[in-house]
Amino acid sequence: MPFETATSQWRIPPALPVLKLVAAAGLLALGILLAGGDLLQPVLGALAAAALTGWAVRDLVAPVRLTVDADGVTVPAGWTGRRHLPWPAVETIRVQRRSGRGLGGPTLEIDTGDSLYLFSRLDLGTDPHEVADALLAARPAETA
Repeated sequence: MPFETATSQWRIPPALPVLKLVAAAGLLALGILLAGGDLLQPVLGALAAAALTGWAVRDLVAPVRLTVDADGVTVPAGWTGRRHLPWPAVETIRVQRRSGRGLGGPTLEIDTGDSLYLFSRLDLGTDPHEVADALLAARPAETA
């Protein structure tokens, strides 16, 4: 059954940036509450909160992580940029189980030979296996 050539996209779940902002506020408050006259704890709390806030802002500004259409896939490039990969540039699409960063789970891999793009369930908002199936179905037969 051929995939329709309509554009599909996968994005960060809307609750994720909210959770990051709440965690940032919690880290800042914790740094202030535990300061006890020491300047180091509030500074560390503020730095951690700033990093989480930046990460959340990126998720709010550019929530779409992957787009597929008849011409290829579009992936993130830089903080909020996008890079279109035409189908001939995509060598493999597969799901691997990766462990690291304290989390283990399936990861969608898009390999162009020059670059490897990795997407977790949190990046896609759905199961990476489903996305891989959709990408493979959208890929023209001559480039598969």
